[in-house]
Amino acid sequence: MTTDPMILQARQMLLCRRDALRTQRESAEALPGGGARTLSFSANLHAARFARQERQEMEEVEAALVRIEEGRFGGCERCGGAIGRQRLLAVPEARCCLTCADRRTQGGHR
Repeated sequence: MTTDPMILQARQMLLCRRDALRTQRESAEALPGGGARTLSFSANLHAARFARQERQEMEEVEAALVRIEEGRFGGCERCGGAIGRQRLLAVPEARCCLTCADRRTQGGHR
């Protein structure tokens, strides 16, 4: 495990976010009907999108924690360069440097 203070801080941020996402999921599951309350179609659609976003965020958080454990945290998955420390502190689950992230956004890819 690394002793780099920035990576340790990013790891702590990721662990806190993972815990918050788990708590949100458990709270939703504790509602009658497993969170499927009687809602309008648009409200159900919004809830489904939100649940999908939460799952996606959880996957990104888990993947970043794996990268930390494997010593790959901070490297851009597209160009192989370094992801800036400020970016990692702002978005610790980031997989790409800003340059590559901008290219993906401009190219219509997410």
